[in-house]
Amino acid sequence: MYEIIIEDRKIGNNHPCFIIAEAGVNHNGSLELALRLVDAAVAAGADGVKFQLYRSEEQVSHSAHTASYQYRQTQTSSMLQMSKDYDLPWEAHRIIAEYCRNLGIAYIASCFDSLAVQLVLDLKGSCIKVGSGEITNYPLLKCIADSGLPVLLSTGMSTLQDVAGAVEHIRQYGDNKIVLFQCVSSYPAEPSSINLRAMSSMASALGTLAAFSDHTEGNIVGVAAAALGACMIEKHFTLDKNLPGPDHAMSLCPVELKHFVDAIRIAESALGDGIKRPHPTEIPIRTTARRSLVSARPIAAGEILDHTNVTLKRPATGIDPRLWDAIKGRTAKQDIAQDIPITWEMLL
Repeated sequence: MYEIIIEDRKIGNNHPCFIIAEAGVNHNGSLELALRLVDAAVAAGADGVKFQLYRSEEQVSHSAHTASYQYRQTQTSSMLQMSKDYDLPWEAHRIIAEYCRNLGIAYIASCFDSLAVQLVLDLKGSCIKVGSGEITNYPLLKCIADSGLPVLLSTGMSTLQDVAGAVEHIRQYGDNKIVLFQCVSSYPAEPSSINLRAMSSMASALGTLAAFSDHTEGNIVGVAAAALGACMIEKHFTLDKNLPGPDHAMSLCPVELKHFVDAIRIAESALGDGIKRPHPTEIPIRTTARRSLVSARPIAAGEILDHTNVTLKRPATGIDPRLWDAIKGRTAKQDIAQDIPITWEMLL
């Protein structure tokens, strides 16, 4: 399986999970707030921070209505108006990208039209994120394919056939490396709806890398995704859950984001390399925990060893129990007191 590179980080099945702190539109149209979000992502230990590049009038018609969760948070029924309310001037993204570069965190953008793709190229971006709603937007996918950059494709609301069609379309026009994000476009999403096994199903069927876009509450599902092999995980975050906007309430606060990152790193450290062998910390315990052949009663020199005078007890300082058949019928070379580990030197 191939790997991709974002900034200087290798991403793939044999590398640490790349964690994207998704700022989205939680900057509320403020450059100052956007830069503070970058600071919070860096402090939490995230590998990348993601924003959205869109033009409201280009992507939303006047007839579009907000989703129910968006209306609950904004009290705005017009998706166009909500989109405008939380837009960030594109020139601000140049400042954000440079700020990210100086802090050593990857700037990542979800692109919603061809001009957004061009801006990412101008900013020397190392990948392009595609939101779930754009998986059938074949003109945009062709434009992204033409960029040659790795594609991070979310798959919410899609069947495998939908995803396969998008992947085929990208490959028709480019040789981009593709990372598929299992995603459930519900906010917040119930853990029972997530279907993490679809990550590996899609990756196996379509020859891509597997990732996860986490819309659940808390850390548990994200940690499970890392344990199942997600090479990238993204999670919404905010500076304050009480700020106005569609996504703040369902996002992690900075402290929670730090806990999220830490939990995934702990899960990763537990995965290991798959080779079954004792850890060095276990070696001293092995002698204490395992058994060896021990005299069940006093054994006189010349006596034959059998089940009446030999038992199995801790510690493992005597003959290994697996060699019982090899010592059965052997003769004691010396007197052996009761409850003594039996060694080869004691036998004829």
